[in-house]
Amino acid sequence: MNDNFYSLVNDLLSREMPFATATVVRAEKPTSSKPGDKAAITADGVMHGWIGGSCAQPTVIRESLKAMSDGESRLVRLSPDPQDKGNREGLLDLPMTCFSGGTLEIFIEPQLPTPRLMVIGNLPIAQNLTRLAKFMKYHVVAVDPDGGGVALPEADTLVTSLDHLLDQITPLTYVVVASHGQYDEIALQQVLRSKASYVALVTSKNRAEAVVDYLAVQGVTPVEIARLKYPAGLDIKAARAEEIALSIMAEIVQHRRRGLKLDPQALLVPVVSGPAALTALDPVCGTEVEKVEIEGAGHTYQYNNQTYYFCCPGCKGRFAKNPLKFLTQPAPAGEALDPICGMTVEIANARYMSDYQGQFYYFCAASCKLAFDKMPVSYIK
Repeated sequence: MNDNFYSLVNDLLSREMPFATATVVRAEKPTSSKPGDKAAITADGVMHGWIGGSCAQPTVIRESLKAMSDGESRLVRLSPDPQDKGNREGLLDLPMTCFSGGTLEIFIEPQLPTPRLMVIGNLPIAQNLTRLAKFMKYHVVAVDPDGGGVALPEADTLVTSLDHLLDQITPLTYVVVASHGQYDEIALQQVLRSKASYVALVTSKNRAEAVVDYLAVQGVTPVEIARLKYPAGLDIKAARAEEIALSIMAEIVQHRRRGLKLDPQALLVPVVSGPAALTALDPVCGTEVEKVEIEGAGHTYQYNNQTYYFCCPGCKGRFAKNPLKFLTQPAPAGEALDPICGMTVEIANARYMSDYQGQFYYFCAASCKLAFDKMPVSYIK
């Protein structure tokens, strides 16, 4: 039976599945189990193995789920008359659920998935964070849409699309956005709505205020915005990239060790997205969007037995009102000038845009879009 137990444990560990182990360390007759009997309890409340019959199983399963929730091991004593056993430090006395007699002492130990650090960006701070977290035995998820992970070779998982962030986030994920303005706002719109344990932005306080203003305009709620830690890291007067990375990891450790109540089933690592999907052009604004399976696509519309893909609900809504209008004219293409700063923006790769009086305007950064949205008339003139 032990061979089956260890095979199961090895399988659960390799798949990063949360579970708890229960081991009988002492038994007083009459009991059907003996010291050394073992079981693994998974997050769905199923016991695999043997630590006793129906008298012990329900209590051990319940305590195992609690252990997965708070991350704490516990030594449990089960007996028909726990009030008569006397207190013993470090021992949790609980009643048997039936009256067969006997006493069991069972050690329950949670086995939680490796904590994850998601680093968004590929510049020096992101590189140092990746190396430091890997040394500290975190599972490192590198999000690098532009560089393809070349500067982040230590990462365990590489994500090259901002559309797939949520696939990698669990309650044991710590997210650091360190793209230095490249796609801070787009990433934060997703991760602040996720179940991540910690979300931080590498930024100055002044720029952080602009980012927060933008997120609020985009519909991110005050409660969600309140989750954002900025600037990222503890104040240790860090100046160099490696020092800033150290301050951020120190803050993550501090946050992690405070102790969180977790839902064991929520700890299950989600299915990782498959190979990079094909792309399609949004027929309304001309931006390139990821073409995934219909069930997982962000914004799609079926017309004449064909699926069309959109970058946002606004484009989808305009298309749905009058599909022929957009199918009989070419979608915007080429380059556009940011009306705020004058920079050239490639329409297909534009991350920020506004629709004003039926015309699209494209921007190099969220701050430019935010300025335009506040007073579009002045910039159009």
